[in-house]
Amino acid sequence: MKNKNVVRNYYVLPCCLLLLNLCVELASYKAKLIDDEYLRTAAIMGMVLFGGSLVGFVVAPLIGTLVGWMQRSSRTRGGELGEIFFLIFLGAVIFWLYYRVYIIGPESILPAEWRNPRGR
Repeated sequence: MKNKNVVRNYYVLPCCLLLLNLCVELASYKAKLIDDEYLRTAAIMGMVLFGGSLVGFVVAPLIGTLVGWMQRSSRTRGGELGEIFFLIFLGAVIFWLYYRVYIIGPESILPAEWRNPRGR
């Protein structure tokens, strides 16, 4: 039981925070559609405050439950090695998303209809 909390606190939780940071990056990307600097700044702050609250109170418990279930399932099916593969997979997915957003650009993970027009 103690090992599960260590893994959750030092690996899974930071991974969830990294995903929240990616959402902030996407909000900043979409806010570039607003021309006025003050309004754009207010819109980014509003999206981050609303999104952070939504993630903190609604989405995070759901993600925590899903991650816990996947972790237990992988451990049940594959033992401790299955759990290690799950954690490596989780880290690889987050690395891939960060690579795409920060090297290629935020539009690389968005559907075509959600992308900003060229030049924005």
